[in-house]
Amino acid sequence: MKNIGLLLKNKREENGLSIEEVAEDLKMRPSQIASIEEGKKEDFKDVYSFKYFLRDYAKYLGLDSDKILDEFSEYLFDITSKIPVDLIENAKNDKKMTTKSTKSPYTKETKKVIKPNRIIIALIAVVLLVIIGYVVVSNHKGNEFSSSDITYSIRR
Repeated sequence: MKNIGLLLKNKREENGLSIEEVAEDLKMRPSQIASIEEGKKEDFKDVYSFKYFLRDYAKYLGLDSDKILDEFSEYLFDITSKIPVDLIENAKNDKKMTTKSTKSPYTKETKKVIKPNRIIIALIAVVLLVIIGYVVVSNHKGNEFSSSDITYSIRR
């Protein structure tokens, strides 16, 4: 990883650019540029953000960004391939581990949507129908004419 950072630093200096100039042009902080050049991926939020900053920085300097990203991917593979299989199996089987601690950095967090229970919705619908029915019936009773009212109004 430090080889990649050293390559970027040498190319930046060869182009006569300061860290501050690069950071301003790439809309990054100078500390992020310095971290990339020093190979400190842990200074970034996650591997994705580091990888995209690395790609943009390589393109900016006129280097082959695909080649640099391939080298970075090989570096990551070397690190992750050294994780013992039994440790991975234990992580899968461990019920005590929370989902947050076992999440992949590649997993997007989603908000849980609370779906109301169908029974509750049905009960609310029934209550609303009863209320509406009561209002309609009570209004209709208040407006009813008796047969003598109809006869009286026709004779007039």
